[in-house]
Amino acid sequence: MGKTYERINGRLRAFIEAQPLFFTATAPLAADGTVNLSPKGLKGSFAVLDELTVAYLDFAGSNAETIAHLRENGRITLMWCAFQGPPTIVRVHGRGEPVFRDDPRFPELLARFPDIDHGTHGLRAIIVVTAELVRDTCGYAVPFMSYDSERDLHAKRFAREDDESLNTYFTKKEHVATSLDGLPGLPLPLPPSTV
Repeated sequence: MGKTYERINGRLRAFIEAQPLFFTATAPLAADGTVNLSPKGLKGSFAVLDELTVAYLDFAGSNAETIAHLRENGRITLMWCAFQGPPTIVRVHGRGEPVFRDDPRFPELLARFPDIDHGTHGLRAIIVVTAELVRDTCGYAVPFMSYDSERDLHAKRFAREDDESLNTYFTKKEHVATSLDGLPGLPLPLPPSTV
């Protein structure tokens, strides 16, 4: 039923790029640490960079668990499910890194996301993941669900923010600068954008 792949190409790449939703899973090294599982959407915010590397835009939110875990240990799993069409689940297990706005690589990475207005979402970082294991499984138990449209609430909420007001917003949130387990999260004040 399941199969391991050496690369993200062909049918796998087409499947991943067609999904409007994916999930990220990370965890700290501590045995009693909090495992984090997050849904990610917003059309245009995910990109396959090459056959072993993917990336997604990390937007403003009320915590930064993924960033904190990646800064500590780099472990991450991404998962896509087919809610329409043939039943398929794809997982990319690998090492991730948050590339912050003041990183010299940031402008070139950001150019890989031409179909989304990142300025309206409070862009914090770009998460880059290098695949170590790529697998698919059947997904027979995943239900059929229809994709209606993108929500516009995130853009409406954060489009009115600038760097100063985003810093204020993040500073007020208990788990942005530090994770639920006390790990370093998003560097504050928010690094200035290089673009």
